Amino acid sequence: MKVSFFSTQPYDIKFFNECNEKFNFDLEYFEPNLDEHTVNIIEEGTDAICVFVNDKLNEGVIKKLKKRGIKYIALRNAGFNNVDLEAAKKYEIKVCRVPAYSPQAVAEHTLAMLLTLNRKTHKAYNRVREQNFSLNGLLGTNIYTKTVGVIGTGNIGRVFCKTIKALGTNVIAYDLYPNEELKKEGFQYVTLEELLKQSDIISLHCPLTPETHHLINKQTISLMKNGVYLINTSRGGLINTLDIIDGLKSKKIGALGIDVYEQEDKLFFRDLSETIIKDDKIQLLLSFPNVLVTAHQAFFTEEALTQIALVTLDNLRQLSNSNSIDNKAAELV
Repeated sequence: MKVSFFSTQPYDIKFFNECNEKFNFDLEYFEPNLDEHTVNIIEEGTDAICVFVNDKLNEGVIKKLKKRGIKYIALRNAGFNNVDLEAAKKYEIKVCRVPAYSPQAVAEHTLAMLLTLNRKTHKAYNRVREQNFSLNGLLGTNIYTKTVGVIGTGNIGRVFCKTIKALGTNVIAYDLYPNEELKKEGFQYVTLEELLKQSDIISLHCPLTPETHHLINKQTISLMKNGVYLINTSRGGLINTLDIIDGLKSKKIGALGIDVYEQEDKLFFRDLSETIIKDDKIQLLLSFPNVLVTAHQAFFTEEALTQIALVTLDNLRQLSNSNSIDNKAAELV
């Protein structure tokens, strides 16, 4: 099988090449994101493409993939909001994903962002390097006994609930489909409105769907406690950026940690240090002293990357052998 990769970074090449020793596929790597223009670089004889979160697979792209003989679209991530599944079904292209790779990786990064924002360790690090040992401006609060609201309790949200509970917090959760395991362990599910009103800290762990798009907006922010901490390691589109900026200005939002961003496809996974960034919203967010932005790195651990590569390649192996995957959660079309 010949597989063309898009949005490729050096670490993708390293981990996929290592794991490919078990499969012996013909792997070809392209750095650009996949869109209606870059789809034309796919060579004849390619059986599958492997894509990531910022690749755009609308009907136009999928139609061109079909013309080029592509049989399989493999997502090396869990979310699939960037893929027109109806179009894939129409053109009879199988679509698979990695439904769970290392929920611990994302949950741990969420905790790291929360603790960094609260205790301001990133600022303390820079100060001490400049021989400034003052504590002024570094005051935090105890996470212990705080109420943490977790929106979305799938694989990652479930792990984060247990992780943050270990710090002695009061965890409440909201999900359209409550996790029975968490309920048995005593975790409390509440309505979204109750969660927004009660939480000192809110962490987002839900997929991006038409229903969850801009879940955090002017109205939902107005329900939150003054000074609430908000962390998003899920999808950028869950937050209305302009509304969250207003919430920061009014001090309704006490601190914001985001590993994802609405317009991240134009920014993340590349070095723009010598570039003038024209996105005024991200520039404004970066100007706030109580905002922490990381560039979609929550998944970025050795364990997660190994699992992503293994599952992705095995999904393609199963599809090529039997046109189906044992783990039905991995098979989208």
